[in-house]
Amino acid sequence: MAARAHAGRTASGSRRRPAARRRRPAARSGPSRIKWDRVGRIALTLVLFAVLYSYLNPAIDFVKTYTATTEAKAQLHELQAENTKLHNRVQSSEDPIVVDRRARSLGLVAEGETPVVIRGLDR
Repeated sequence: MAARAHAGRTASGSRRRPAARRRRPAARSGPSRIKWDRVGRIALTLVLFAVLYSYLNPAIDFVKTYTATTEAKAQLHELQAENTKLHNRVQSSEDPIVVDRRARSLGLVAEGETPVVIRGLDR
């Protein structure tokens, strides 16, 4: 029983001190050193710039696509005009007069004609 009566004492006979409690820091009574309204404005500005940056690349691609489309349309109209000209040439090449003129320009002679070569006319 004596052991129970002396449970709080050490071998030397002195009492143990209770463990020291950690002190919690007291809440600040003065104004905060961080200006939260300014931090909020800066964060909002950064988010705004991030959103604008994310729209930048699609806007550039849109402008490039628009200019490429305009150039492609102009080229299309040129090619359609050339196609019309070539189509007209094909249609007219079947005309016998056109075929005869083309053959004569190549030096061909029609059936039944006598070919004549004249030399010495160069001046």
